[in-house]
Amino acid sequence: MGEKITMGTNGILSVPNQPIIPFIIGDGIGSDIWNASVRVFDAAVQKAYGGKRSITWKEVLAGEKAFNETGNWLPNETLDTFKEYLIGIKGPLTTPIGGGIRSLNVALRKELNLYVCLRPTKWYEGVPSPIKRPEDVDMVIFRENTEDIYAGIEFSADSEDSKKLQKYLLEELGVDYSFNQNSGIGIKIVSEEGSKRLVRSAIEYAIEHKKSSVTIVHKGNIMKYTEGAFKQWGFEVAEKEFGQFTYTWGQWERTKEEKGQDTANAEQKAAEASGKIVIKDIIADNFLQQILLAPKDYSVVATLNLNGDYISDALAAMVGGIGIAPGANINYKTGHAIFEATHGTAPRFANTDTMNPSSVILSGVMMLEYMGWNEAADSIVNALSQAIKDKTVTVDFYNLMEGAILLRTSEFADKIIEKI
Repeated sequence: MGEKITMGTNGILSVPNQPIIPFIIGDGIGSDIWNASVRVFDAAVQKAYGGKRSITWKEVLAGEKAFNETGNWLPNETLDTFKEYLIGIKGPLTTPIGGGIRSLNVALRKELNLYVCLRPTKWYEGVPSPIKRPEDVDMVIFRENTEDIYAGIEFSADSEDSKKLQKYLLEELGVDYSFNQNSGIGIKIVSEEGSKRLVRSAIEYAIEHKKSSVTIVHKGNIMKYTEGAFKQWGFEVAEKEFGQFTYTWGQWERTKEEKGQDTANAEQKAAEASGKIVIKDIIADNFLQQILLAPKDYSVVATLNLNGDYISDALAAMVGGIGIAPGANINYKTGHAIFEATHGTAPRFANTDTMNPSSVILSGVMMLEYMGWNEAADSIVNALSQAIKDKTVTVDFYNLMEGAILLRTSEFADKIIEKI
């Protein structure tokens, strides 16, 4: 029963009508939200394709369940299965305490080289929000997933390695810095290859989905040879590989210098009118202001790992919180992708059937879209939106709405299925 999804030589996924998809239930509230979500996925696929398509779900282990059954937080079999079947989905996982794997999520991304963390952020009517116009927020974040300070190259303050590195920096490289007696050190890595493949994926997404702009968010004014290089490499990709589709800030600056600002402004407006995607950049701290002040100015966002972490959660808060924020980790070259809940395990609410399953459900929507099953994906989004609009919600939204009807996790899934 079921067949493998494969990547064709043309770089396009080949998805059979009965694909096998591995899943990790997740820790804490994972079982509650997964059991609700999988019923929604199956109902949507059945309704959209009349039984001609279906998913064969294959459970794999990670996190506490894996440790309890195998003594290993992330068994090799799980990694091998994700490698073999290309696409998977997971609930939230506990990070082991006291050594070992730094983060199960980071480990999965590293092992499968999932270099894009994809986080779409938009508001659904009726979702409580702390801002006045959440409907203006509609962005897709491309966060680089393998480099930056998340590479995990760190040395503790009291270690000999830290002291050796400090000495090397001072004596061999002539670094102008006065280290305090006990200083932990982390290394920030930003490569040309990693930067270009991330921005390339963002531009390809913008072209495919007819988005108006790609904004490169960075702190290159301070970190010139890492974040500044990221910006420069991003513009190089835009101009050299996508010149017929894009209009870059570099083009604007050159036109301004040669012909004046008025001409540069006119050329940009002409490019926008012709349907070209505007490629621009902004300093990270200013961007965090602008998403509050002028969110309509931003569509697709390409950024490094740490900035992307901050930005994704800030945007999620603006449209209702990470409880409804989906996420994916993708390697567009190999086709490998893991779709995931973006929130934590909330262990004190485990097995209470009370938490919002929307993060997993919407991550499943992203998965279906990635597979090309857009009819099923759209039906879930429409049904979930209607359930929220009708104020039939789980406790997180219930506490913030007037006149809402409180549903359990499983009942919220029932409501979505009813509307599908």
